This record gives sequence, structure tokens and C-alpha cells, in this order.
Amino acid sequence: MSFPLYAPAEEHDMLRETVRALADEKIAPYAAAADENEEFSWDVYKALVAADLHAVHVPEQYGGAGADALATVIVIEEVARACASTSLIPAVNKLGTVPLLLSASEELKARYLKPVSRGEGMFSYALSEPEAGSDAAAMKTRAVADGDSYVLNGTKMWITNAGVSEYYTVMAVTDPSAGARGISAFVVEKSDEGVSFGPKERKLGIKGSPTRQVIMDNVRIPADRMIGAPGTGFKTALATLDHTRITIAAQALGIAQGALDYAVGYVKERKQFGRPVADFQGVQFMLADMAMKLEAARQLTYHAAAKSERAMNGEPQKDLTFLSSAAKCAASDAAMEITTDAVQLLGGYGYTKDFPVERMMRDAKITQIYEGTNQIQRMVMARQLLK
Repeated sequence: MSFPLYAPAEEHDMLRETVRALADEKIAPYAAAADENEEFSWDVYKALVAADLHAVHVPEQYGGAGADALATVIVIEEVARACASTSLIPAVNKLGTVPLLLSASEELKARYLKPVSRGEGMFSYALSEPEAGSDAAAMKTRAVADGDSYVLNGTKMWITNAGVSEYYTVMAVTDPSAGARGISAFVVEKSDEGVSFGPKERKLGIKGSPTRQVIMDNVRIPADRMIGAPGTGFKTALATLDHTRITIAAQALGIAQGALDYAVGYVKERKQFGRPVADFQGVQFMLADMAMKLEAARQLTYHAAAKSERAMNGEPQKDLTFLSSAAKCAASDAAMEITTDAVQLLGGYGYTKDFPVERMMRDAKITQIYEGTNQIQRMVMARQLLK
């Protein structure tokens, strides 16, 4: 009996080689400087755009590469192996645009997905607020209908690539009496009058990607920029995260792979007591555990990506919510453990900025926090199990 092997297709393997070569040449050499200077690298963004890797998930009908969910995971993973901050370009472009892909009118999709696919603007996602993090439904941002417009007021917080992105998917309350069912989704443009940004957050990691508040002060936008029907915004937000938590898992896998690869190379070269550190069984066991955790998380993430792809193609996947939470949680926990062990394996050198593993350890931490903390992921998984 023949059946397709449980593995990525040949095209996926070729894509990985292509992205890794680009990342090694165009991204890795600038990763330390991006971290040190806390600057978004437009040159690296242009290199991704030139290779059509900045928003690979955008369907071909809107000028995109039309990559499936697994291919998108592989791109993010390979970019993150070189630089976690840069991997947020393809990841956040997906996060910002999935609400449109799921719920927007054809006209709205065409209007915004085409410039994203051409690299003319990035797309960020604005859900969290200063008082509404894990409890996103408690948001205070308001959108009030006024003729054929909506007027938005409020502050969104922790917005990745805020200030460098041209477009923002913004969740706002349109019916305060309806709770989560009174939240709608909109496209807001950086150039809209009344849009401003807070100062850059001073962060532990992912410093080459700005995180800022998005402040809306009487921002008037046409009513046709609403994504989907009024009151469906929160449902769209949750459905989006079912797909995009998998991209955070991919980022975590890439960071962990970068740290493991570096640690393996180091222990083979470093000598103590007259022989390579890699000869010591205690070190070998650490490496084995690191690789095992990473591969387990990778298989779970790829499985979740396959489910995400089917769901995006209109084939309902009842276990997608569980699997995307499990992948994000498992991969980010693994990344934190693996990067911490990589620092340990380099000893004192691991603790210095002369070697990349301390950056990878700092970058890994955020993957346990954003797009739903791992405590929230465990609640989501338990809820799915107990339904």
C-alpha cells in the first residue's frame, strides 16, 4: 500500500535552501548590528522584497507568491535562524493581512494586498491595549459611525513594526453594549490624519523590530475600510490567531535552530582537558536533548501548518485551535530552553555579545509572550479538550 510520506514536499526543501542561502548572505551579517543599534534595517527589508520573501503568503491573484502555510513557516524559520527581528517582516505581514484574507470584501483585499505583495508597505496588527492584553475583549478603542465614515479614538500597545508599517488592522468597539460581539475590524493607514506613534519600547530582545503604541486621535476613515460585517472583528481576531500563532512557533524554531547550530560548531572546536568539549558525555546529552526538543516542536508546528492551510482553503479543521496553541507553546518553550543551554555550552563566551547565542536567548523570550502568553495557550488547549 502506498501513501504520501509524512513530510514536506520537495518544493519545501528547495525553498528552505534558497531562504537559508539568502539569510546567511544578506541577513545574518547585520543581525548583531540591528540588535545593538535597535534599528529596523531597510536594506534587509529590500533584500527580502527582491527575493519575494517579505509576504510569501499573499495569494497569486493579488500579486503575491501564493505560498502555502508550511512554506510560510519555513521562510520565517530560516530567516529567524539568522535574525529573529527580521523574521517579523514575513510573520507580521501575515498577521496583519490574515484578517483581510478571512473576512474582507474582494475590493478591500485587492486594495491592500497588492501593495503589500509589491513591497510598497508592511501590514501590522493592532489588538492589544495598555489595559487589554490577554483580555483583549476589554479594549477601549472606539469607532463611531458618522455618515459614510467611522471616527476612531484610542491607543493600541505592543504593536510590532509600528511606525515602519504603512497599514494596520485595528480592532475597535463599534457597539459598547454588545461586549466582544460589539468589536469591529478596520484598516487604518499610517498616513491617515490623527494617527501617531508612541516612543519605541526599550526591549530585552527583537530590538531590530520597533514595538510602539499606535495612537488614534479622531482618525476618520471611510466606512468601506471595515473588515467584514460590523461586530465580527473579535471573531476575526481569534480566527486570525489560530493561523498566525503557527508563525510564532516558526520564529521560535528558527531562533532555536540558530542557537543549536552555533553551539554544535563551538563544542567541536573548543578544547578543554586536552580534547574537544564535544567529547564529553555531559555535553553530548545536552546537545541530544536540545535537538530532540527542537525536532518534536518542529513536527508539531508543521502538522499545525498543514491544518492551517486546509482551513484557509475552506476545509474546516476542528483541531486547528488546539494545534496552533500547542505548536506556539511547545516551540517557544523549547526555544527558551535550547537558547539557554546554548549559552551554557559556550561558557563565559556565551554570556558576551561577541557571540550570537546571548542575543538568541534574549530574542527567544518574547516568543513565550506575544500572540498570547503560553499561560493563555494552555487555557486555550484545555478549553478545547474539555469542550
